[in-house]
Amino acid sequence: MSLRELARVVQTSEVTVRRDVRALEAEGLLDRRHGGAVLPGGFTRESGFPQKSHLATAEKTAIADLAASFVEEGEAIVVGAGTTTQELARRLARVPGLTVVTNSLLVAQALAHANRVEVVMTGGTLRGSNYALVGSGAEQSLQGLRVSRAFLSGSGLTAERGLSTSNMLSASVDRALVQAAAEVVVLADHTKLGTDTMFQTVPTDLITRLVTDEPPGHDDRAATELQALADQGVQIAVAGASGNAVGGDQVPARQQQRRDVPVPGPRRGQVPGAGPGLRAATVLGEPAQGSERARVADLRRR
Repeated sequence: MSLRELARVVQTSEVTVRRDVRALEAEGLLDRRHGGAVLPGGFTRESGFPQKSHLATAEKTAIADLAASFVEEGEAIVVGAGTTTQELARRLARVPGLTVVTNSLLVAQALAHANRVEVVMTGGTLRGSNYALVGSGAEQSLQGLRVSRAFLSGSGLTAERGLSTSNMLSASVDRALVQAAAEVVVLADHTKLGTDTMFQTVPTDLITRLVTDEPPGHDDRAATELQALADQGVQIAVAGASGNAVGGDQVPARQQQRRDVPVPGPRRGQVPGAGPGLRAATVLGEPAQGSERARVADLRRR
């Protein structure tokens, strides 16, 4: 909406509306545009690396710690571009015998001095906003590759469309990374849950596991989306949750501080024998009903 239209609706001056819009943007409730405002998280919006690196830093650290626990010695994996995957790479430097294929300069830099980790970079054209290699060169270099897992991040994640991003070139390379992996692990903090962006990278039925953080109690949209993802068979691992397993089983030390939602059946497209599924632990709480936030999120998805 334009500032003029907003001023007419609320019956005040454009100067007052401009001040209020600035305050609402600071709270993350809308995005300012020239002469107006739009709902946050628009389909084509993408923040640059400096902005992303300062968002949800504690959550990304916890997610990276948990995601690293799924990586075994001697594995070959692919790691996509992003600030969360960069945090993961810093922890992978301690995994011996690891081979990491990546299109991210930041991931490669984090592993550059790891003497027991081999780093393989794709070709391609450098995209400066996120320090990633994209384009046909990157995609062609991934042809014929096969690894055990792909670790990817993105701009948004919904149960309806899966993982998405706002850049076409980045989405195309991420899809090539997915094709090379037997399992797909998505790293996404709660702020990305329920957000849908322009280009789909990984449909929900190809996501093996989601590693995320505990949504705040008032975030009904994130809780609802987590439950919907679990209902579609995605294994949910929540960083920072209780490590007590159901049924008296002991959770391994490397897998503590995670909570998993049980999977209703085998994943479509999952390679048999690619790795054991997660044990079921505490199921996510039921989402709050009838909240304004959940209603708005549902309208935006529609």
